[in-house]
Amino acid sequence: QVQLVEFGGGLVQPGGSLRLSCAASGRIFSINGMAWYRQAPGKQRELVAAVTSDGNTRYLDSVKGRFTISRDNAKNTVYLQMNSLKPEDTAVYYCNVDLGYRDYNMGTAWGQGTQVTVSS
Repeated sequence: QVQLVEFGGGLVQPGGSLRLSCAASGRIFSINGMAWYRQAPGKQRELVAAVTSDGNTRYLDSVKGRFTISRDNAKNTVYLQMNSLKPEDTAVYYCNVDLGYRDYNMGTAWGQGTQVTVSS
């Protein structure tokens, strides 16, 4: 089994910054993509940012230029640096890891979620 543990959520004022981290542990043989999703109350979950095993990234349009996703493969950890936070960024943020090697997908693991609240 693979477990993802998230840290870094909290309360911040508009324009502030937070850094989320997510560390994977357990039965990890190979990791393809790592990503951050978020879900606000009453809203559908959306992909915020993703990073491939070789460091290529993509972002939700609304966070481009403000958020940066990165990973430390040696630590099996993915980060999300969030700057210039807006109230609409308020959500529970979930770490996601695609387990596998290239086109061999071995499953998906999710973090427990961490609350990010941007006050107005």
